Amino acid sequence: MPVITGAQYIDRINKLQSEVWIDGKKVTGNISEHPAFKGIMKSQAHLYDLQNDEKLKDVMTYTSPTTGETVGLSFLMPKTKEDLAKKRKMVQQWARESNGMMGRSPDYMNTTLMTLAASAHLLEGEENCFPENIKAYYEYVRENDLCLTHTFIEPQVDRGFQFWEDSTEPIAAKIVDRTKEGLIVKGARLLATQGGITDEMLLVSVGKPYDDESGFAFSIPSNTKGLRFICRESFVVGDSPFDYPLSSRYEEMDTIVVFDNVLVPWNRVFFYDNLDVSYSYLGQSSFQPFALHQVLSRQIVKTEFMLGIVQSIIETINISGYQHVQEKATEIIVALETLKALIIKSEVEAKRNESGLMQPDFSTLKVAINIFPKVYPRFTEIVQLLGASGLVSIPTKNAFQSPIKKDLDQYLQSAAHNAEDRVKLFRLAWDATMSSFGTRQTLYERFFFGDPIRIAMALYHEYDKQPYVEIVKKKLEN
Repeated sequence: MPVITGAQYIDRINKLQSEVWIDGKKVTGNISEHPAFKGIMKSQAHLYDLQNDEKLKDVMTYTSPTTGETVGLSFLMPKTKEDLAKKRKMVQQWARESNGMMGRSPDYMNTTLMTLAASAHLLEGEENCFPENIKAYYEYVRENDLCLTHTFIEPQVDRGFQFWEDSTEPIAAKIVDRTKEGLIVKGARLLATQGGITDEMLLVSVGKPYDDESGFAFSIPSNTKGLRFICRESFVVGDSPFDYPLSSRYEEMDTIVVFDNVLVPWNRVFFYDNLDVSYSYLGQSSFQPFALHQVLSRQIVKTEFMLGIVQSIIETINISGYQHVQEKATEIIVALETLKALIIKSEVEAKRNESGLMQPDFSTLKVAINIFPKVYPRFTEIVQLLGASGLVSIPTKNAFQSPIKKDLDQYLQSAAHNAEDRVKLFRLAWDATMSSFGTRQTLYERFFFGDPIRIAMALYHEYDKQPYVEIVKKKLEN
């Protein structure tokens, strides 16, 4: 089938009736009508509708090489540098709909699955590995335009370097049985963003050499028997676009995924009981460079949005003449242009990898992911420093429709706007940086690809520094 519409996405998720729990209550009926999910599902549906916009067809889609149908461009296996640029433009087209606030829009997992399928050759000839399954699954998801979530993280029981469970009941999800029908999995995994509002879920577990854990990878429908999504508290406070312009639309929700003796059919298993493969597959595949390319494309859009908020505040309350204000805005400008330069550099220096894909330069992208977790919290701080008390003096839309409107109009006006427009802007800035939704965004970007210190260590160890040492040696020999 060709790319789906937003209505088809919502209908499909509603029909799944996946087991989702929030605030101690099981979601019943259509999940798209639940206050915690209706905003994000409507926003996600809009993304699918864009794929059907004739004006955007060349940006959003391409022709399937197997069926000839129109499929989402986020599934494209890039063979040229031009293909990489196309993928960037497609990602940014979707990202601009949420101003980069939807970190788990469908293109993230579509890109991830594409890389795993392209790297399936790494599983060939290996014990308990099924490369044909992951290639078939990629085609199935692409041809049906499915939406995926994923979970990679184990519960934070003990972060000791060599912790292993001594509980009689599994905590971290693990294989507890192998049957003729498939694997039986029990335990939990963390942080499936958009869990319960996607068609399917993909799980990759890395083995632990010191704990006899061998790792596994598989995919299953979100409504698989025994699969539960336990949500954190919703950050949707209300659905007013004036009062909650971001959280009412883009609150993606994060979930704990519980596997209660879940059966994973063999045709959905990618590998299991192979420690070497589970330990090396993600690292040796093209997952990281392509995932980083997608993420950086979105983060550039998010940086543009934060610069727009800052400059709007500056103009609204007329503070552009202050040097410290100019300096703060320039910090974001420098970050934005740096990130834009890095993604273009990664495409210019792209090379064909052993999977036959045109792979963006990995080192360049690793530099970018060392930058963004540091600068994004600074963006939120700059908004707070410049907005100051204006980020607290933000009455609701209802207040402007009440008998106190005259007071608000008089005392909350600004140099550039009337009171209502000024408050609308400052509520946007507050929702981006200070609400529960906004602070979650900051934490999310801090740890998007893991511990920033470990990311920095990886770049240090992997980056080829020897040519620069040789420059110094030559100078010392003169």
